[in-house]
Amino acid sequence: MKHLFILLFTFNLCFSQSPYPQDYFRSPLDVTLVLSGSFAELRSNHFHSGLDIKTQQRTGLAVFAAAQGYVSRIKVSHYGYGKALYITHPNGYVTVYAHLEKFSPAIQKYVKDCQYQKETYEIELFPSPTELPISTNDLVAYSGNSGSSGGPHLHFEIRDNEERPINPMLFGLDVADNKSPVITDIYAYPKNRNSHIEDSKSRKELRLIPLQNGDYTSEPVEAFGDIGFGIAGYDQQDLANNKNGISNIQAFYNGAKRYEMDFKRFSFSETRHLNRFIDFEIYKDKRTRVQKLFVETGNTLSMLKDVENDGYITVEDSTNSVYKVRLRDYKGNESWLSIPIKGRPSKEVLEAPEIKPNTYILANQSNELEKENIKVYFPKQTFYDNFHIDFNVRNDTLKLHRDIIPLNKTYTITYDIANYANDEKDKLFIASLYGYYQRPSYISTKRIGDKLSARTKSLGTFALTRDSVSPTIKPLNFQDGQWLSKLNELKVKIDDDLSGISNYRATINGKWILMEYEYKKNTLTYDFEDGISKSTENNLKLIVTDNVGNNTTFEATFYRK
Repeated sequence: MKHLFILLFTFNLCFSQSPYPQDYFRSPLDVTLVLSGSFAELRSNHFHSGLDIKTQQRTGLAVFAAAQGYVSRIKVSHYGYGKALYITHPNGYVTVYAHLEKFSPAIQKYVKDCQYQKETYEIELFPSPTELPISTNDLVAYSGNSGSSGGPHLHFEIRDNEERPINPMLFGLDVADNKSPVITDIYAYPKNRNSHIEDSKSRKELRLIPLQNGDYTSEPVEAFGDIGFGIAGYDQQDLANNKNGISNIQAFYNGAKRYEMDFKRFSFSETRHLNRFIDFEIYKDKRTRVQKLFVETGNTLSMLKDVENDGYITVEDSTNSVYKVRLRDYKGNESWLSIPIKGRPSKEVLEAPEIKPNTYILANQSNELEKENIKVYFPKQTFYDNFHIDFNVRNDTLKLHRDIIPLNKTYTITYDIANYANDEKDKLFIASLYGYYQRPSYISTKRIGDKLSARTKSLGTFALTRDSVSPTIKPLNFQDGQWLSKLNELKVKIDDDLSGISNYRATINGKWILMEYEYKKNTLTYDFEDGISKSTENNLKLIVTDNVGNNTTFEATFYRK
C-alpha cells in the first residue's frame, strides 16, 4: 500500500494539469472562515505568506488535512511559526499549518520521540512519504498561539513545488466579503531635482477627499516633470473588523495603464524587498505603510506587472491630466481614486546636493566606517540608494543614522574590547537601543579574541552592554518537597532582564525531560504524560543560561504516586 501511494504521488505530480484546482483543498477548520490576516498583506519586513484564520478567540480547534498527502516537514521553534506542520500533496502543492497548540496523537508521538532522542525542544524533521501518510479530512493538529503569534489563530498556506506561497483563495476557499477597499493616505513623489509638486522637490502628502459613492479624489495638484504616487489603505471582510491587505492595485494616467501590483504569488527570496516597495521612512515615523506605485532600483518583486516608465508619469507644462488608482480585493470589490493634475514648471533654482566623502554611502560598492574602537562594514548593495549617513561614536555608543533607510542585506558592527578587564569581556554584548528610554535589546554577538561582532539589518543606535546578572527561575504550580500526584504538568517561570534567555536544560532523576518554552509568558512546561518521572521521589534540576553565559540552577524534590 505504501509503494502504491508513492507511485500515485509521483504520477500525479508529473501529470497534474490544473494550476489552481478549485475543488481539491478543503478548509483546514470546521468553522466559518473569518480572517485576521490576508495573503500578501504588508507585515514587518515581509509579505504575509498565507491566511490567518480566526479560531473564535481560543486554542484547541481541530485542524484537518486540506487534502490527501503525507507529512513532509515538521518544525517546532520558540519563535516564528511555533509548531508548524507541512503536508505535501500528490498534485505537487504543499499546505502549511502554523502556530499550532499540538499535533494529532500519531504525529505528536513521532515528534516527541525525536525530541527525546535528540534532547531538544526545538526541532525540524523531514519524514519520508511512507512515515506519516495523510488522508483528506484527517485530524492533523489543534489550533494554538505558539511561536510569534499575536493571538489564537491558524496560519494556513498553500505553496507550489518551488516553495512559492500562493493565495489560498485562488483554490476555492471562500470568505464572505462585500466591502470595498479603504484608502487612508495619498502621497506624491518628484522623481528627481527637475520635478516638483506644488514647488516642492520632496515627497508631499495630498488631501484625500472621500466621495459619496465610496470612491475618492484629491484637490487639484500642480506639478511638473516625472512624478510618482503612493497610497495607503486596507480591506475588510464582512465578519471581521481587521484591516487586511489589498489584493490588486492598478494605476492609470489619462486612461492608459501605467502600473499594476497583483498579490497572487511571491517567493520567499524576494519578500525582503517589501521595505523598498513601501515608503520605509513614513512607516518608521508614522507606522503607516504607503505603497509606492512606482518602481525604484532594487525593487524586483515578481508581483509587479504592466509597468510603464517605472510607474512614473511625465507632467508637461500647461496641461491638464488625471491620475487614477483602482484598488481591488480578492472578491472583486473595488475603490477608485482620481487625482487631477495641472502642469506648471517650478520657479525655484535647482542646486546639486553637497557630497561629503567621509559620510557618503555608495550603494554599488562596499563601505567601511571606523572611529575609536568601532568599525562598521557594509557589503556591496547593502543599501538601494546612495545617501549621506549620520555616523557618530561616543563612549561605546554608536549612532548610525536613524532607522528610516531600507536595507537589502545585513551588515557587521565590530567592537574592539581590548581595553576592558578580562573578567568583563565574557559578559559584554552588542545591543540596539530602542524606545524613549533607549533600552538595550540583545543582538546575536560573536567574540573572537578581543573583537565582538554582530550582524543586523537595521540602522539606529547601538551600544556595548554588560550583563552580569543571572536568569531567574520560579516554580509556578509546585514547591520543593510537595506531593504532586494530582498535577498533569510542571510549570516554571524563567526570565532574564537584559541579554535574554539563550538555552535551558531540565532533568528528572538525571534523565532529560522535554520542557516547552513559551517566551511570550516566560514559562517552561513539562507534561507528566511523557512518563519520565516514574519514581515516588523525584529530583528536578533545571539550568537556565542567558546569551552571555550567566546561568542559574534550580533544584527541587517532589513526590508522586
